[in-house]
Amino acid sequence: MKGTSTSEAVVSPVRIGRPAIGALGILALALGTLQSVVEPALPLLQRELGVSSGEGALIGNTLLITGAVVTPVAGKLGDRYGGKRVLVRLMAVVSVGGLLAGLAPNLPVLLLGQVLQGVMVGALPLSFILVRKHLPAGESQVAIGLVVALFTGGSMVGMLFAGPIAEGLSWHWMFALPTIAIIVTTLAVARLMPHDPPIRSDDRIDWPGTVLLSATLLAFMLGLVTVTREGGLPPLAVGAIAVVVAALATGWVAVERRAASPMVDLRMLTKPAMWHAGVLTFVITTSAGMVLFLLPQLFAVSADGYGFGASTTDIGLFLLPGAIAGAVSDSVGGIAARRFGPRAVVVVGTVVTAVTMIALASLHSAEWQLVLAKVLTAFAAGVGTTALLAGTATAVEAKDTGIATSLLVVTRVIGVALGAQVGGAILDAGADPTTGLPAESAFATGFAAAGLVAALSLLIVRITKINIAKKGSQA
Repeated sequence: MKGTSTSEAVVSPVRIGRPAIGALGILALALGTLQSVVEPALPLLQRELGVSSGEGALIGNTLLITGAVVTPVAGKLGDRYGGKRVLVRLMAVVSVGGLLAGLAPNLPVLLLGQVLQGVMVGALPLSFILVRKHLPAGESQVAIGLVVALFTGGSMVGMLFAGPIAEGLSWHWMFALPTIAIIVTTLAVARLMPHDPPIRSDDRIDWPGTVLLSATLLAFMLGLVTVTREGGLPPLAVGAIAVVVAALATGWVAVERRAASPMVDLRMLTKPAMWHAGVLTFVITTSAGMVLFLLPQLFAVSADGYGFGASTTDIGLFLLPGAIAGAVSDSVGGIAARRFGPRAVVVVGTVVTAVTMIALASLHSAEWQLVLAKVLTAFAAGVGTTALLAGTATAVEAKDTGIATSLLVVTRVIGVALGAQVGGAILDAGADPTTGLPAESAFATGFAAAGLVAALSLLIVRITKINIAKKGSQA
């Protein structure tokens, strides 16, 4: 009888009510807010901290990198130790990171805070685990939709209120206030959400792979900033940085190939559909990351020169339409892929992005031009990457869907981070030696480069089309 009751307890966990779901939703809202405050405030942070464009790009990228490596393991941790237990602990790490950022006196401390905040990405899959365990299928879908919608809404809240908070109080408070909300809502989740039983699994968490991937990405980003800094580095130092990055990347690949349960199953890349989707996702998001970084920087350039002298509040308002377009694109991408096919969606999105960026290289004298460019590129990138995600999910075997989509999500994050860092490097390379401010030609170069990177997708689509045709004829 004891065995039967234990089994029933596992199969039929305690049902959660609206207060618990509401607490999860408000937590997602606070997390989305904390995640998005940096984008409009980045020019302000660079001025306050006295750092270059490349160093400024690191502020947002460190959070993205942590998110990229946490995403594949968060679900496994939740299944193994219980979703509630892991969620509360991850939120404790996020809270420490937010408070560090709120008290940061310099760039290194702020970067450390951003690294710790990056584990917030794990909150979404853990929230999904909790609602699936405690609610019937239909109700869990509604709850998951609510959590995702509030996280997206939080991103827009952060974009809008980062400026008023930073300008009315200080930039420290734009990190501190969302963090306080996260602490309060985490306590509410801990109180209202019942414990969920862990699921026994023989799969091990790939901690060596997680650490090596983080180290590889951070070393590459820091190396790029160092190499492009004013005055540059001797060739020997540049070579040493390249060797370190290559060694870390090689070590990560070796660990992943031998791991019984790798964080990223590299064997998936041997499948043509996965390989093509991964390369296209990386190229598209690299271009999008460059745009993501360059536009706020241009808005903030003094109106006495070629810029607009926009405040942090103004930048948030200018970027908001693009954020809305990006949110809408996630739902449109899947529909478009089903109706027209991922290839057609990627081609159209690539053409839109390439034409927009190349045009922006010469036409960037009015705010509306930049706002329109942001809307078009955000929508095109979102539709394209979502179409690839949806197409890959249906192209691989059902048992590989989770692995394939996780790999594409990680690729998407890494591409955005790399693009932002490249954008910062271009501005640093084109900075005036006297003022340290980027010349207008540096922005034109950055926009043109983003357009050319996007156009590279057309070549990749063409090559993959030839490969598919050959396979079809051989069959």
